[in-house]
Amino acid sequence: MSGLTDGLDSIADQLRLNLSATDAAREKALPLCREVIRHCGNAIRAVHRQEFDRAKELLQSARSLLDEAKQAVTAYTELNHAGFIKDAQKEFAEGSITLALVTGKQLPHPDELGIDSAAYLNGLGEAAGELRRYLLDDMRKGNLSRGEELLKTMDDIYNILVTMDFPDTITSGLRRTTDMVRRVLERTRSDLTLVIRQKDLEDKLEKFDENVQQKEGKH
Repeated sequence: MSGLTDGLDSIADQLRLNLSATDAAREKALPLCREVIRHCGNAIRAVHRQEFDRAKELLQSARSLLDEAKQAVTAYTELNHAGFIKDAQKEFAEGSITLALVTGKQLPHPDELGIDSAAYLNGLGEAAGELRRYLLDDMRKGNLSRGEELLKTMDDIYNILVTMDFPDTITSGLRRTTDMVRRVLERTRSDLTLVIRQKDLEDKLEKFDENVQQKEGKH
């Protein structure tokens, strides 16, 4: 080579080394992130089974794996915001927030979880969907004691998400998550209202039957 392309071979060699190192970091972090997502999914299932200690253990393991994945890519700017890192952070946020809300604990802060704002907000929205599932499970068991509380929590989450009016490139598609939460909230409010009315009607009918039986017993 000569002229303008002098030194191109050495530049190409350096670029090749850089890309090889980046690829190696990606290959190390990717399976770790998959394990994070798997642990968080299992933790959420444990929450729905009310195995809260097990859920906490799984989330602690997920945190360690996520930290390891982040460490693997820390020197590679192009990987710090890669989709698989974002997905793992979002799932970790979802699991941690779901556990806190169901058990009545203080919400974990993004800094405490070691995740960015977009991942936290999307995880918060996904947690609202898990609250619906938890509430429906309670309703099927005839337990309405936390219905209003959980519905209000979902409403509070939606009211926060809807104020985050920023481009999707910054929020990682938060608008889609917010729209999902709105639909879930509306369905849950409708379901809970219907069940409460049915329960109220059943209680009135039961009381009416008792009054009838008492009157018949007097004659």
